Amino acid sequence: MTYTESLNQLGQPVGLPPSPDDANLDIFSNPHPGTRYLVRFTAPEFTSLCPMTGQPDFAHLVIDYVPNIKMVESKSLKLYLGSFRNHGAFHEDCTLTIAKRLEAEMEPLWLRIGGYWYPRGGIPIDVFYQSGSPPEGVWIPEQGVAPYRGRG
Repeated sequence: MTYTESLNQLGQPVGLPPSPDDANLDIFSNPHPGTRYLVRFTAPEFTSLCPMTGQPDFAHLVIDYVPNIKMVESKSLKLYLGSFRNHGAFHEDCTLTIAKRLEAEMEPLWLRIGGYWYPRGGIPIDVFYQSGSPPEGVWIPEQGVAPYRGRG
């Protein structure tokens, strides 16, 4: 089996899943097993809903991982992240739910997520998670998202 045979959503018309629980992540075999390298996904327009008010929340997510045997296909990840659009959860829960799901599905050597949330009630909330120490010998650049400054 080639590493692309397990992909079900790529190249197909697929609607946005109604919720994160209903979203399917397409996982495929790492074409370079044994080589340590970093994969970065950046989602600068992530949205979810406040579970109390139903108002939209916005974040800039940066997901870094060092693959082991399995990887996540980007279209399925985009659809998964999009499924949070109508999902009510606090910033911390959204960020950690994404991290834990990716860890469970891919079993990466290392994973880090930065959730840079825009202000709610005048206070920006940033949420960070890392699965442990990064593997030695892998170049891991800074995530490059500046702290929130407002208009000043």
